[in-house]
Amino acid sequence: MTAAVTDYIDVGSLAIWAFWFFFAWLIYHLRSEDKREGYPLEPYPNERPRRGVKIVGFPELAKPKAFVLPHNGGVVYAPREEAPAGKLNATPSAPFPGAPLDPIGDPMLAGVGPGASPDREKTPDLTFDGDPKIVPMRVAKEFSIDEKDPDPRGMTVVGLDDEVGGTITDVWVDRAEPQIRYFELKVAKGGKQVLVPIPFCRIDKKARTVKVAAIRGEHFANVPSLSRPDQVTLYEEDKISAYYGAGKLYATAERAGPLL
Repeated sequence: MTAAVTDYIDVGSLAIWAFWFFFAWLIYHLRSEDKREGYPLEPYPNERPRRGVKIVGFPELAKPKAFVLPHNGGVVYAPREEAPAGKLNATPSAPFPGAPLDPIGDPMLAGVGPGASPDREKTPDLTFDGDPKIVPMRVAKEFSIDEKDPDPRGMTVVGLDDEVGGTITDVWVDRAEPQIRYFELKVAKGGKQVLVPIPFCRIDKKARTVKVAAIRGEHFANVPSLSRPDQVTLYEEDKISAYYGAGKLYATAERAGPLL
């Protein structure tokens, strides 16, 4: 028996050509699918689209697909019609495409650069059973701080300038992946309750302090607040994290300037 189909083609060559055609289709398919979120792109601020350059690019957007959300969350389509973008609180630092953006007004609240965040759903992340996933320990009473670890409640929170930002009043835990996600603190100036993500915190057990080097002490008063005292929505989580992220670049003039 022979594997030859013709004098010049055999089963092996057919198999390799089938693989190459499949691989080419796979690349095209994946490049289409990864455009379901964030497309079509928007032109750079104050920039006209360059001739011959398409904002979507190749390949075109995939056809809308329906995604049924759990817990009666409805149906969403992707790609979907996006709401008109709001005014960008930034301006290009130089008159050429790709120039860095300089924030307008308070850089901590401008929502650009490390302080940018998407407008996610204004509902909390849920567990498999449909309960809010991230809640304070006053709600998740089944959680407790291990006796070998320092209890942060009552500790003083300080900023990068060692100025007092507030006092920790509670710990927010993740019910689905048992771990601490946020510290809740009462701001020294104004007294409102805000959250600080645990990755931004450094605990000093002896001094009974928690240092947040991302922002200054005065900045805690402007941390985005919660719409409900015992829940945090996906929208709020991103806005809170973005605020502290903005501080990594904009909290001081030195951080926003060049290293050399």
